[in-house]
Amino acid sequence: MIHPSARTTRRGDLPVPGPRRPPDSAGTVLRAILDHGPIARSSVARATRLSAASVSGVTASLLDRGLIREAPEAAGPPGIGRPHVPLDIECDAVGVIGVHIAVPRTTVALLDLRGRVVAQRQDPHDGRDPERVLAALVARIAAVRRQGGAQRRILALGLATGGWVDASRGTVVEHPALGWQDVPVGAVLAGATGLPVRVDSNSRALLRAEQLFGAAAAQARESAVLLFAGNVVDVAFATGGVIHQGPRSASGAVAHLPVEGCDELCSCGRTGCLQAAVSERVLVRRALAAGLIERPDIHGIVDAAQRGGAGALALLRDRARLVGRAAALLHDLFDPEVLVVAEGGANRIPECLATVRAQLSPDVAATVRASSFPDHVLATAGGAVALDQVYATPPQPAVT
Repeated sequence: MIHPSARTTRRGDLPVPGPRRPPDSAGTVLRAILDHGPIARSSVARATRLSAASVSGVTASLLDRGLIREAPEAAGPPGIGRPHVPLDIECDAVGVIGVHIAVPRTTVALLDLRGRVVAQRQDPHDGRDPERVLAALVARIAAVRRQGGAQRRILALGLATGGWVDASRGTVVEHPALGWQDVPVGAVLAGATGLPVRVDSNSRALLRAEQLFGAAAAQARESAVLLFAGNVVDVAFATGGVIHQGPRSASGAVAHLPVEGCDELCSCGRTGCLQAAVSERVLVRRALAAGLIERPDIHGIVDAAQRGGAGALALLRDRARLVGRAAALLHDLFDPEVLVVAEGGANRIPECLATVRAQLSPDVAATVRASSFPDHVLATAGGAVALDQVYATPPQPAVT
């Protein structure tokens, strides 16, 4: 029996839906050329399911914008009829700036549209005051632009860092390791450089890179988890190609995941937190105390292990075990097509990656991969934040 007060919901009772944004056809075509180039226009139409006329118009626009080029050197042998000149991504005339703010240093790099690092510099912080750090960054960005060639048009600047990053506002909401709160890094750098600036967290930035250029890009566009372990630990996950942000842009906080047997004091005031257990700061301190390294950073430990240093390798494998336990939990939660671990040892030492995989059940261990960018993880993180936007909404031609 229907309750007397019940009534059918009518169309006028429903909220008015917002406008549905159609996919940017220019972005669709540019992404197809990224994935398959050099590629003929007819093949672009087949890959994108756009009409030949649409592809012709879009590619003409992308050529005008300087984002793609014709690649006659990649054309096959001449045949009957009009020759087909393939299209490819333009990598010499345009690029983006990638910035990464880590706890001890900043990384500034120039990347081409395939995510390859053209020029890069790393500089230690001269104090951690945000105004001071950002002012120094502006000068370093200008220097990298000169180093990479002043004739290259810079399309955008991307910045990645740890902690809680609000991508929509371009703000570092909270970075306990740096002592930052509500720092409007996007607005500051946009005003100082004149570039469009986008900001995101370490893990979300690197997951974007994996989706764009990674060794398992196809799987990462289906469903993926990325676990970043440096001085800061955070996580990103994506389904259907969409990276989850959360309503406050705060998703991915696993720094305080409990770890058994850890007596390191965390910034939260407790012991037994994942970030405190595996942070590079803790690892370097232990390596220096044991006399295992001369270079006081994670690269010094990895280099020592690769030279056959048993103590350095043991430290890295202990860390990999803890990272692997976190990865196993994340895999159980999300069951992704691919789980990427961006961690110094796993990125460069097969034994460390094997140790991470050993913490997962054998039937899913093969889905765990190291970063596709072991030599330029931080530079790639910043660059990918900008490149993700370039491929989603290709910029218009420069106004002269």
